[in-house]
Amino acid sequence: MNYKPILLIAGEPNSIFLEIFFKLYKFKKYKSPLILIGSFNLLKLQMKKLKFKKKIRILNVENLSNYKLNNKTINLIDINYKTYTAFEKPSKKSNKYIENCFKIAIKLINSNYSNKLINGPIIKENFLNKKFLGITEYISRNFKTKKTAMLIFNKELSVCPITTHLPINMVAKKIKKKLIIEKVNIIDKFYKNKIGFKPKIAVTGLNPHCESINKLNEDVRIIKPAIKDLKEKGFNISGPYSADTIFLKKNRSKFNVILGMYHDQVLTPFKTLFEYDAINITAGLPFVRVSPDHGPNVSMLGKNRSNPLSLLKALIFLDKLK
Repeated sequence: MNYKPILLIAGEPNSIFLEIFFKLYKFKKYKSPLILIGSFNLLKLQMKKLKFKKKIRILNVENLSNYKLNNKTINLIDINYKTYTAFEKPSKKSNKYIENCFKIAIKLINSNYSNKLINGPIIKENFLNKKFLGITEYISRNFKTKKTAMLIFNKELSVCPITTHLPINMVAKKIKKKLIIEKVNIIDKFYKNKIGFKPKIAVTGLNPHCESINKLNEDVRIIKPAIKDLKEKGFNISGPYSADTIFLKKNRSKFNVILGMYHDQVLTPFKTLFEYDAINITAGLPFVRVSPDHGPNVSMLGKNRSNPLSLLKALIFLDKLK
């Protein structure tokens, strides 16, 4: 059985990504070849700083089909990035480098060379420059895919926020029946196609205890009708549930996915429960995009103490796919 390569975009150069990437080689052998898209210069500097030794094989991106790849070496597509130290203070200096990494990955996916992508963490305020809410939206734009869902995945329980990186005072205006139905369709299809079963989905309300003193009670007028329509169409879904109790063990154990109305409503309890044992999946793309469920963690640069579990889980998940 041939496994397509897993592409890994190194992301923000001044982050913990390469450190945890180096640590992956201690845990497991992967069926899929790993191809890192990043800077050879930066790679050598951080390897020296973190005392990691492994041979590097620089690949010609125009002739990738000629290579017989394995993971005995680091397979690298070299992207130019000028630096003289392993770590610097993060800045917009790295924007062009990160953009070039994404361009190569997108080109390889469009050519059907790979259907598996992991991107390292990005400092969004530097790279996205307020043009996109997050990397999910940035990648979706590049593939002209408007209907995607941010799925924070663990085999025991996953969560999905209806709205992603919106300021809290903008959330209520964005909650629409159509958007809830769209996200549920994407999640249900992803679980059936990639995980192998139809998920049980719980939906939270927007307001405390699903109650509101406002004339427009979103839980009654928007969320409940959306759930009713989805039930009638055969989806295994129920709610709305109060967000302060749905994550109790006896409640969450009944579901595969909890769909929340905004980012921290579901990600805060989820990360409290699972910490690094989760991956961020963009469901709805024509390929599988995953990222570790953590940021650049600038405070830990060069300390060699970062936990690679989330990236390891991302690789294990993609490694099972053909």
